[in-house]
Amino acid sequence: MIAIIDYDAGNIKSLQFALDKLNVESILSKDPETIKKAKSIILPGVGAFKDAIASLNELGMTNVLREEASNGKPILGICLGMQLFYETSYEDGEWEGIGLLKGSVNRITDRVKVPHMGWNTLQTHKDSILFKDIADNPYVYFVHSYEVGGSYEADTLIASSEYGGIVPAIVQKGNIIGMQFHPEKSGEVGLKLLKNYGEMIS
Repeated sequence: MIAIIDYDAGNIKSLQFALDKLNVESILSKDPETIKKAKSIILPGVGAFKDAIASLNELGMTNVLREEASNGKPILGICLGMQLFYETSYEDGEWEGIGLLKGSVNRITDRVKVPHMGWNTLQTHKDSILFKDIADNPYVYFVHSYEVGGSYEADTLIASSEYGGIVPAIVQKGNIIGMQFHPEKSGEVGLKLLKNYGEMIS
């Protein structure tokens, strides 16, 4: 069972629908004990970093995520969920993140149109079971105005995209995985990524 943290961050139902399509059992929950009992946790999200971290703090989920991460439980962050894993965000101020990964979240350069919205290719930097049965340079769907940067750990970079520079698209450090794009909106490639994640944790 995968627990999807329900913290009113939008776009959660489409993720659960995608997992249902793959016959991957999941549950939406705001209950810390339910989250702790799950085999894996997914932190989705769209919207503002400040509001999201405030909601997670209020629900007690920030500490749950830190504890479960240290226990080795697989945790996947999607879009804003991935950004929340980092130490700091500079979205409309300066905000402390969950701190599972080193680095900061910064606005995409104004040299390109912001937000980064639409289909873009992934370039892989490391072999990963996530890419099982997926062709090289697959297209996935992005919607974001901020990206991971600063002093993030380069050895965590699994795949990137090009948009005004290198955009970390998939990162992994042990049991912690982040996807900046929306796999649930990325057609067959996105479904395969979610399927492969499901197989990683089974």
